[in-house]
Amino acid sequence: MSLRKKILGKGPILIGSAILLVGLTAATVSPINDKYFEIMKAIEVYTNVYKEVNTYYVDEIEPNKLMRTGIEAMVGSLDPYTNYISETDVETARLRQSGQYQGIGAEIEYIDGLPTILTLYRNQPADAAGLKTGDRLLQVDGRETAQYNREQLEEIMRGFPGTVMKLTVDRPGVGNQELELVRGDVDIPNVPYFGMLEQNVGYVALTTFTQQAAKNVRDAVTQLRAENPNMTGVVLDLRGNGGGLLNEAVDIVNIFVPKGEAIVTTKGKVRDWDRSYATKGNPLDTELPVAVLINGRSASASEIVSGALQDLDRGVLIGQRSYGKGLVQNIMETGYGSRVKITTAKYYIPSQRCIQAIEYRDGKPFDIPDNERAEYQTRAGRPVLGSGGVAPDIEVDVLGKNNVAQGLLEDYIIFDFVNDWVRDHPTIDSVADFHFKDWDKFEAFLNRADFSFTSKAEEFLEKAAESAQEEGYDITADLSAIQEKVDREQAAAIESLKTEITGIIEKEIAGRYYYQRGQVQMGLRNDKEVQEAIAVLNDRARYDQLLTK
Repeated sequence: MSLRKKILGKGPILIGSAILLVGLTAATVSPINDKYFEIMKAIEVYTNVYKEVNTYYVDEIEPNKLMRTGIEAMVGSLDPYTNYISETDVETARLRQSGQYQGIGAEIEYIDGLPTILTLYRNQPADAAGLKTGDRLLQVDGRETAQYNREQLEEIMRGFPGTVMKLTVDRPGVGNQELELVRGDVDIPNVPYFGMLEQNVGYVALTTFTQQAAKNVRDAVTQLRAENPNMTGVVLDLRGNGGGLLNEAVDIVNIFVPKGEAIVTTKGKVRDWDRSYATKGNPLDTELPVAVLINGRSASASEIVSGALQDLDRGVLIGQRSYGKGLVQNIMETGYGSRVKITTAKYYIPSQRCIQAIEYRDGKPFDIPDNERAEYQTRAGRPVLGSGGVAPDIEVDVLGKNNVAQGLLEDYIIFDFVNDWVRDHPTIDSVADFHFKDWDKFEAFLNRADFSFTSKAEEFLEKAAESAQEEGYDITADLSAIQEKVDREQAAAIESLKTEITGIIEKEIAGRYYYQRGQVQMGLRNDKEVQEAIAVLNDRARYDQLLTK
């Protein structure tokens, strides 16, 4: 057994009589192997501190809680994905994997400190219980949700199928509601919509890489080709897709590239654990032009698919740079039923670039500047950068890089407005016929909500005011005049993007009445990235040029 294994094996019992054993071990380790000597010395010091605090601290302490705090602080200094898993958490994970624990069929996001229903899925437990998008969860089975973080909330909401969960929710414009949710199986389609766009272009939306994702995408493309012999290309929409199963990602690439192509490799410190994943089946079509849509919320498996197709010059990427999640985790046993999940490797796609966009220094994220990112080449010799997600071949900025307009999304202003709007509109026309015509109400809502997005210019003004005050100057009137001008410019910026913002509002509204499928369908109507994809797929000369050096 290696020294590393011995250390991990003895970790959970480093108290009482084990202190002497560790102390003697540290004393007998040769300083020649400095690294292992430092490890043993650190363990001895940690154990002694733990013993002294446990013995002499003025108040009674819980030994297990104190130790867990220390362990979580240690792994927390690395990255967000390296975590300690207690015996209780391990049992929860086992039940999840066995299928006995169920979700509720909704996406939840913390808004203003409270968990809020962001997306509902049709005919799932949350939908059946009468929950609405925008509902803020106040209590779960009598427990105040404000005291829990996201992971803790997920744990208390999970349970066996058929069990009842009592919820207290705050519904916008209505007030508190008492609901009962019956836990059950959650079945969310990973391909909620596929169909034909204009100019003989096919379209497939993939929202998550769950089981059967590759089969469903393949079946969708097969059906589109069979029903449309003149199809000029296909759009694979991965926007907002946070990833999932690695094998599904490889199999989706396999739809468009031959058998035997290396798609992704994992590399870490322990070389024996390095793995390479290649396509194993026969492709569906290696000639059909492909456009892949990505954005800042396309992550992990989405980046493997889009990045591999880009590296192999098999598809044109359109949208915005992807999220940049390229870390691999493995779970190790640490005794007494506990585990530790450790980041052990990184993903590398065919050009050998890593898609991880952020380094972690003392547990804190650090963006890697473009000038520090290494350059790689696609198979055709096109330059691509590593360590920063996947950059599109054609960048399309939906809101024109306008910080004020982006603030409408980041601060959930549009989300909150739609919460109000749907309350006054029990039904809407079909997705094809509905058009949002209440822009004046949206502007009034912005005024009522006192929406103010702090731009870089405003941050500069605040710093200038503070500096002037410290030096004894009164420039309040001057800065107020500038602030008024900035406010006017921001209002003008929102007005100039009326068409784009209206499209986002329409998409949000469609999702409330027609769920995931309706949201995708509505999005296609005003979609700049989709229109760009149609244009590229119907211009073979431009398509080929984008994929050559």
